[in-house]
This record gives sequence, C-alpha cells and structure tokens, in this order.
Amino acid sequence: MNISYNWLKDYIDFSLRPEELAVALTAIGLETGSIDEVESIKGGLKGLVTGKVLTCEAHPDSDHLHLTTVDLGDGIPQQIVCGAPNVAENQKVIVATVGTKLYAGNESFTIKKSKIRGVESNGMICAEDEIGIGTSHAGIIVLPEDTPAGIPAKDYYQLDSDYVLEVDITPNRIDAASHFGVARDLAAYLKCADKSVHQPISILKKPSVEPFKIDDPSPTVTVSVENTEACPRYSGLTIKGINVKESPDWLKKRLETIGLRPINNVVDVTNYILHETGQPLHAFDLKEISDNQVIVKTLPEGTPFITLDEVERKLSDKDLMICNIDGGMCIGGVFGGIHSGVTESTTDVFLESACFHPTWIRKTARRHGLNTDASFRFERGVDPNNTVYVLKRAALLIQEVAGGKITGEIQDIYPNPIPNVCVVLSLQKVRSLTGKNIPTETIESILESLEIRIIDKKDDSWTLDVPAYRVDVTRDVDVIEDILRIYGYNNIETGEELKSNLSYRSATDNSYKLQSIISEQLTGYGFNEILNNSLTSGAYYEAQTVFPKEHCVLLKNPLSAELDVMRQTLLFGGLESIEFNRNHKNPDLHLYEFGNVYAFNPEKQQETDSLAAIREEFHLALWLTGNNVSNSWIRPSEKTSVYELKALVENILVRLGISDKKVIYKPFENAIFSAALSIETHSGRKLGILGVVLKNSCKKFDINAEVYFAELNWNLLMKENKNNSVRYSEIAKFPAVRRDLALLVDKHVSFGEIEKIACQTDKKLLKEVSLFDVYEGKNLPEGKKSYAVSFTLQDEEKTLNDKQIESIMLRIQKSLEDKLNAQLR
Repeated sequence: MNISYNWLKDYIDFSLRPEELAVALTAIGLETGSIDEVESIKGGLKGLVTGKVLTCEAHPDSDHLHLTTVDLGDGIPQQIVCGAPNVAENQKVIVATVGTKLYAGNESFTIKKSKIRGVESNGMICAEDEIGIGTSHAGIIVLPEDTPAGIPAKDYYQLDSDYVLEVDITPNRIDAASHFGVARDLAAYLKCADKSVHQPISILKKPSVEPFKIDDPSPTVTVSVENTEACPRYSGLTIKGINVKESPDWLKKRLETIGLRPINNVVDVTNYILHETGQPLHAFDLKEISDNQVIVKTLPEGTPFITLDEVERKLSDKDLMICNIDGGMCIGGVFGGIHSGVTESTTDVFLESACFHPTWIRKTARRHGLNTDASFRFERGVDPNNTVYVLKRAALLIQEVAGGKITGEIQDIYPNPIPNVCVVLSLQKVRSLTGKNIPTETIESILESLEIRIIDKKDDSWTLDVPAYRVDVTRDVDVIEDILRIYGYNNIETGEELKSNLSYRSATDNSYKLQSIISEQLTGYGFNEILNNSLTSGAYYEAQTVFPKEHCVLLKNPLSAELDVMRQTLLFGGLESIEFNRNHKNPDLHLYEFGNVYAFNPEKQQETDSLAAIREEFHLALWLTGNNVSNSWIRPSEKTSVYELKALVENILVRLGISDKKVIYKPFENAIFSAALSIETHSGRKLGILGVVLKNSCKKFDINAEVYFAELNWNLLMKENKNNSVRYSEIAKFPAVRRDLALLVDKHVSFGEIEKIACQTDKKLLKEVSLFDVYEGKNLPEGKKSYAVSFTLQDEEKTLNDKQIESIMLRIQKSLEDKLNAQLR
C-alpha cells in the first residue's frame, strides 16, 4: 500500500523526515519498504535559477538569434545565445545552467557549453514548456522586475516534493489500510515516544463533516436489503445537479502520487476517500437506477452480468448484487457493472457506502478472478460504524469539486448493529507477557490513542471497549500486543538472567543435518537445487491413475486456477523448471528438490475428520535431462541416462547408511514412467521410485528430450537411517575368493532378486554380488536371458578352502534354482 508523506500530514503534525517516518512505522508493525520521491515537475527544476539579462544584442551571424549576458547572482555574468523573440535587456528570466537536465515528455537532454553560429553559449534562457511549468512556447518566461537573481527556480515556484512510502499491511491490520489509519497508529506512537527526540504533536485531526446538510429533502432513492448476512449495513445518499469534469490539480496530484490514474472528479473523490479512510465507495448514475429503487440481494445461479471491463460473467447464487428493479447493477463490494459508472453525461448520482461480510466478498472475488481495492478491504473487514461519516465526507468533497445538491435523507439500513468487543485486561498479565513493568498511565495513554476505551477499572483488571473496526483485537493478548508495539519492542530490555533449555538432538535436527549432507553431495555432482510452490495446478492430475485427482488436497479459496491443489508429487514442479530452463537455452540439467507432498484419502475421511484424511510426507526428488557432457574438447558429448540416475540414488542411500544389501530394485511400469524401478527394503517398505518419464508426460511441458526422475520418501529414509555414525573395521588379512556363475533365467527376473536370494542364503561369508554381463539373443530358449554374476567370498579369520567355497556356491545355486528356476549355462 502506498502512503503519501504530505497527505499523511493532513491528519497529524510531525517533523519526522521520510526515512525516520519509515523507521517509526516499521517499529509499530507497519513494515515500510521503499521510499520514493515524487516530484511535481519532473527533474524538480534542479539546476535552474533566476537571472537578470544585463545586455542583449543581435547575433553577428543570425537574423533571429540574440547574444545576451546574464547575471545569475554569483557575480560572474554568463554569455548565453537565445532565440526567443521577446528576450530584452533588464528582464528577469529563468536560466538552465550548464549541466542541467531538462525533460521533454519521456525524453531528456542536458545543457552543455556549446557554440551557436560560432559564438559560445553557457546555458539556456527557458520558456514555460521547456521546464514543465506550462505549455507556452511563444517566448521565454519573463519574471517580475523585483525578482532577485540567483534564486533556485524550485524555491521561486515553491515546489514541494512528496514522498511515497510502500507500507506492507498484514492481513489482520486492515484498520491501517488508509492514510488516516496509518496516522492514527503514528499519533499513538509519537505520543508515547520520548519527547526529547520528537517535538510535541497535536492530536489526530479527523476531517470534519459538520458542514454537511440536506439541501433538498425531497424523497429520491429508497434502499432495501434482502440479505442482511452478506450486507450488515448499507448507507447511501443522492446528489443532484453535479458537473462531471476533470478533477482539480490538488486531487489529481494526490491520486497520481500514490499511483492511481485520475478519471473524473466524482470517481476521483470516491478513490480519494477510499485511500483516506479505508472505506470503499461506489457512485451510481442515478438515471440507471430504475424506479429509484436499490435492492441488495443475490440473483439466480448462472445469471449473465457484464462488468465494467466489458466481460460477461455468469453469477453464482452466492454473489451479492446491488440491483435495481430490472436486474443487477454491481457485484457488491467487488466490481461495478458496465452501466453503473459515472460518465461525463451524468448529472445525478447515488453514492453507496456499505459494510459487506468478508467471507461473501472473498468467495465472490475468487470465483470471478477479481481483485480490486474495494474487495481487498471488504475481504478483511471494514468499519461497520463508519459508513455514514464517510458518506458525508464524500458528499462534501463532491460538492466542492462538482457542485450539486444533496437531495433526500440518508438511506441507512443497519438492522443488527455490530457491537464493539469487550475485553478484560489484567495489568499483571501485561507485565508478565511484555517482560517489563510499563507504567499504568502509559498503558492508559496508548489505549486512548488507539481508540480503545476503558469502561471499568477494578484493582488490577480493566474492562475495555474495543472498536468494531479492530477485527484483529478480540482477546487480552491482542490488546497486550498493541500496547507493546506502540510502547516499542526496542524499549524492552534484556534482563541479567536468561533461561535456557538443554536438550538432546531431536530427529528433526538429525534429518536437517542429513539434508545438508545430501545437498552438498548432489551439488558436488553438479546438481542445482530448485524450490517449487507446494500449490500446483489440478490439471496435472486429470485422468491420472498414479496420482488420481480425487486424492488431491483441494484449496477452498485458490489464488488462481493454476494454484488450486496441493501437490501429490514433486515431479510436475520439476518438469515446469525443466521447461523454463530449456526455453532459455539451458537444456542440460541436473536438478534436485526437498519438499512436502500431500495426499487426501477419501475413504479415511468417512471414518475421521478431513485433516486426519490428509497425509503429508517429506520427499527428495532428482531430475536428469540433456547431456552429461557437452561442448568438451577432451571427450565426446555424453547423454544422461537412467543408469546414472540409479547410481546417484545408490550413492545417496549409502551416504545415509543404507547399504545395497538392505534394498532391492523392482521393475514396474505405470502412467508416469515408460520404465521404472521401485526401491524397497526386504521387509517391503517402499523407499522411492526412479525411472524414465513417459514422453507424453514430457510433451505436456513442451519437453522433447528424455527426462529421468527419482523421488525418495525422506521420512522413511530417516527410519532406515538407524545409525549414521562412521564405522571402522580392520583390513582383512585373508584373501577374498571370487566365483562366477552364468545363469539362465526368465526375462522377468531382475538382478536384484538374484542378489537378494544370494545374500539370504549366506549372510556371513558372502561379501558382494555383482552383475558383469547380460545376454539376450540367439542360442537361448524363448523367454530366457543370461546373467553373468560374480560372487565374492571372504572369511576375516582364516583362508577359505575349496570345500567351504564349493559348499557355499552349491547352496546359492540351489536357492536360485528353487526360487527363480535358474539354470547354469
């Protein structure tokens, strides 16, 4: 939200510089980012000064140029060549000195020392349009005779720069989403601050509406509210005989300063009031209100309605509408209709100031993908007890800039007034939570400045009346937070004693440490870490069998259609990153990501509540695509492969203390992978998957290259990581023995199964099982393949003899024959 420095001074007197103001606002919870100077004239007339023309003669080599000498107030007359027809001796003029930058529209040029027709010129005598104070170019500016030379033009024209502060409003502080709201907090802070630093300030100045009066009591528009839940209060009045035209300069300047485009005087007033008070307004053209009746209600599902942006929208029966007897005029609190606005032909207006239910407005805005200044405030809650004051304030301003007569009584429908919140505050609790004994009179002063009334005092307990517009203050701790932010967090000293809690490293600490280790390992392999949004598009899960759409965690109020579900897998976020990089000429990628994934179990929801039906897991994912080596003079280009990915996964498992003997890799296929392996423990626990992503899945992201993907369940890996400490063992003194078997097996049998059976057969002497050749082709029975497998045996206490070796190998061979129907070739 943009806050104007000068505008803020309309409501409170202060001497803080813009930088000091930003620090003060940040200290009280209104975090201020950038500070930008806004000049009323581009360039701020820097380098321009008043001067006196001492001499004026015809240029010796021109029939229209003049050769002048000008006193700039520094005692050194400057020679300037001027082409204006009205330049004359003894005139007081505006001079752009050498080095001054002048602006012409979006372009600029710098005044330089130059020669014009052979004569040196040290500046330029300026016309109105050349410095931005007017549009005339008929001649140079001639100032009054008594104007001293040497005065900066900025001072002569009394230019007053403004500053725009970008204030970040948290969702619960909608009461500060206006200039007056910020001024209210600032006044409380300055009143509480050290008077030796800040001069005494006047009280908060709220614009008066005392001059408001009904000019013509004749009845005009009548209002009825059919849905009082969605619209707790609706106020309005009629102004007739207005003159819609361009706004005065002061109003346009105020709006332009905070980044708004002026439209016309009536609309500009509603925008001005919005940013002054935080209360959205809408001005209806009275002739569009048929039969002078305004009805606040909903319309049937699917009713077409054309909004101001000329888009036809299908209404929901939950969209609150401002209607006349013929139909909708405006989507209440969100967006106006195409015929509801004020135009140059408008002479009479009906001004609306209402309070709408935040939930209704938020849902409507999300349904239609609309986000306006009005909906932003209504979604968070405006002051229900301020609508009539704002209406009067706006009416007075409209009369000031557009004329007109206030006709008929104010229409104010408020059937169920929203009460203020009653909070009981314990001063002992204030001292306990803040950690400081804040003086009672200081607490009382802060509460008074924040418009929180003390209605009863009993010993250590105060009963407070909190205004309804403070939607964030409903408990005593909320009041204490307000007291502390105004008193100043920096004023809470650290005591001489600090309490600490010493505890052992938790599982979370261990997991985080291992994440760092694996991140370093992957980075060393040439990977880049990515971080994608946990929110993703539900379209990715349409027609999915692996990650079905019905298992997605849906968002009730998604920010957009592309961010409407929680991700079930890290895969699609990585494919988005690959697509983006490939589109930017970066096709060779090694990526990894740590992140949460979410899944919804509809069956479990029937047994328990919705939250219990949501499963959240922490995963690690890897993506490989493109070349592993490219553009190298020393070796040819080499594409990445699924084997490289498998090796990387194995290295990760080993680094986590999960040896090859603890896991098996089972091949499978599904709607995501064209070929894949499931990574499982011998007990059947599924640790992850890896494989080749289907080309059809890649094409959805415009990726025309192979993508290899692995996703590991980090939570389960941590359970397998029983002891990650480094273990040392003595180097074996006795030799290892290797025996090879050429095995004929069915095609569906994997090496992992052979390895598993071999390790189960002998757990003491069998140290390693490795595959060194695979053959499929001629001279083999149909449906068979040949594996050449090496078995390494070693006894750490003695040398193995042939009998022992043969016994172990026979047992392994028999186990493979019995369980896999394997045969020796």
